[in-house]
Amino acid sequence: MFSGALVVIDVQNDFCPGGALAVAGGDAVVPLINALEREFEHVILTQDWHPPHHSSFASTHPGKSAFETIDKPYGLQTLWPDHCVQGSAGAAFHPNLSRTRAELIVRKGFRSEIDSYSAFFENDHVTPTGLGGYLAERGIRDITLVGLATDFCVAFSALDAGRLGLNVTVRLEACRAIDLDGSLDVMLGKMRDADVMLV
Repeated sequence: MFSGALVVIDVQNDFCPGGALAVAGGDAVVPLINALEREFEHVILTQDWHPPHHSSFASTHPGKSAFETIDKPYGLQTLWPDHCVQGSAGAAFHPNLSRTRAELIVRKGFRSEIDSYSAFFENDHVTPTGLGGYLAERGIRDITLVGLATDFCVAFSALDAGRLGLNVTVRLEACRAIDLDGSLDVMLGKMRDADVMLV
């Protein structure tokens, strides 16, 4: 059993087929992640958890459409379809995802004026989620990331984890990407440049 942590990113109904922001083949990661969970001493889940009318929703900006970008104080923000609204069925974990061994669930994106791709920081790259502190207090230095989506929440989490000095692996077979305008290749390159181990 690996002594590090398996961090499962956003395996939620809205990111799976039929969801509001479905990732192609998103549900295919579920059995792979369930098998991986048995190999790790620590399992952590993250959950996108937006209030209604979140500032990252295209519906909040009259005249704007999903996947357009706007300027925010923290930089460019992609506008998304309404998704993972707090308490909704879409925000729930995929029903077949094993959650029995999860010792922590980190909710992110609940501040209405700022989005949060990373499991470690909001998109301002300053406001922490608390996951970094949790891992530090537990003495966990090695993490493996899986989940949705490779080129957004998984990649941003991997890059932030590296900046925190963690040893980071991404198991690509247990991830799926949105690949918005070539975003997958861009983010894979950034992860390689940051010495994230891509398996």
